[in-house]
Amino acid sequence: MSPIRPLPEERGRDPRPVSDALESLARRLGAPKASSLSAVFTQWEEIVGASIAAHSRPLSLVDGVLTVAVDEPGWATEFRFLAATLLERINALGGEGTAGRIEVRVRRF
Repeated sequence: MSPIRPLPEERGRDPRPVSDALESLARRLGAPKASSLSAVFTQWEEIVGASIAAHSRPLSLVDGVLTVAVDEPGWATEFRFLAATLLERINALGGEGTAGRIEVRVRRF
């Protein structure tokens, strides 16, 4: 069995922070920057407000589509009504192009 070796492009380079590796991986997967993902998921209440945050959870952010779970159908309607405003806030916080569309799923949590 051979020992673990760095990839050819990594040889001779100093160790780097995990955040750099996450950014590289996110780019290769077509996902937004890890910092953008972190901003959306950790600052959810700041983006949507306390009352909406109490009834919703971000589920995923892939190819510019933010999928959100809400606990009641009425909140799905609210998200559709506020989508443009919420997308502006998300893109201001996470960087331009972080999200271009919101999909809402009714799901108990």
